[in-house]
Amino acid sequence: MGKAHRLGRIQGHLGRGRLSLPRHSIDRAAPIGVFDSGIGGLSVLQALRAALPGEDLVYVADSAHTPYGERSDAFIAERTSAIARHLRDAHGAKLLVIACNTASAAAAHVVRQDNPGWPVVAIEPALKPAAHHTRTGHVGVLATRSTLASRKFAALRAAVTSAHQDVRFSEVACDGLAASIERCAQGGDGSASRDLLARYLGQLGELGAAAHAIDTLVLGCTHYPLIREQIQPQLPLGVYIVDSGLPVARHARRLLHSTGLLRPEPLGDEALSPASLRLLATGSVHTLHAAAQRWLRPMAAPLPDVETLAL
Repeated sequence: MGKAHRLGRIQGHLGRGRLSLPRHSIDRAAPIGVFDSGIGGLSVLQALRAALPGEDLVYVADSAHTPYGERSDAFIAERTSAIARHLRDAHGAKLLVIACNTASAAAAHVVRQDNPGWPVVAIEPALKPAAHHTRTGHVGVLATRSTLASRKFAALRAAVTSAHQDVRFSEVACDGLAASIERCAQGGDGSASRDLLARYLGQLGELGAAAHAIDTLVLGCTHYPLIREQIQPQLPLGVYIVDSGLPVARHARRLLHSTGLLRPEPLGDEALSPASLRLLATGSVHTLHAAAQRWLRPMAAPLPDVETLAL
């Protein structure tokens, strides 16, 4: 372990006249930490692997407490802080990606406050790219009840509508959809997810290219892109789906570059040796394993076994 990496793991304390060492890693070789309440963050993890092929990744699924969408903000903040500390201290993560809209809305500010200087990427529903893309001026949003009720979402919505005054948003809280996707990963046929989708898409109103119809759909929970193949057939031709995976991966890359923590792209023989990936779950390892096998495209190496995290 290099000196810089060891220093990054030291628990620093502020003191008059003394330098406070960062608690996060300042080593470019350190991994990126990623977490979600369950399997949904795999959609973001896949985007990170594609955009940052040289970076090692550690993914934590808080499957013992999924879904977060119907939990209290206090509970979500407690779990988010605990997992962030684990990724920081046990794995020396140089950057944290909160790959969960609900946790980002409820707790990203807490993590940043507790970890000054640690690069933290929080996800948000992709309202901004949706506002740029829509032609009818009407955007639909599917998200968890907790995300839609958060102050962070309200502020985001206000900012986007202020910048794009000809755009309006229609939102639907998709109770039970994330949980049904978790069950689908365990071998379900997907019928429950399809039935819920049909109900929630119907609640959005008219979809399509007609004047004032919704022509752009935001998937405001990281679970939802995993069933894109179920969503697309239920939409009229021309309705564009937007999710946050690629914007998050690009933002993570920019942050790593600006802080000097971006690993060089692997070249030559190094390109044949894939970056490492670790998968951890606080609950059932079988759900995350099945979801990774189903929804994570293999890179140069086989997917790893899922480890149990007692946290």
